[in-house]
Amino acid sequence: MVKLQRLGIVISDKMQKSVVVAVEYRYKHKFYSKVIVRTKRYLAHDPENSCNIGDQILLEESRPLSKKKRWVVKEILNKAVIVN
Repeated sequence: MVKLQRLGIVISDKMQKSVVVAVEYRYKHKFYSKVIVRTKRYLAHDPENSCNIGDQILLEESRPLSKKKRWVVKEILNKAVIVN
């Protein structure tokens, strides 16, 4: 069985062991030939609470973990630079 994977950016890390990830889809309109950007938000399981806002991560599909959580953080690709 092939598991789906998505690249996204963490937009919220306020929950315990969960993050909200925004994934952008770009496609060309059939008639107007304009590139359209759509964003979808996924809830993902982060067991170590290691993700922060702005991190680029790799998501992997999993069994349902809660009502809305069906993805797991597989890997953090780029950590966000935090400036205070």
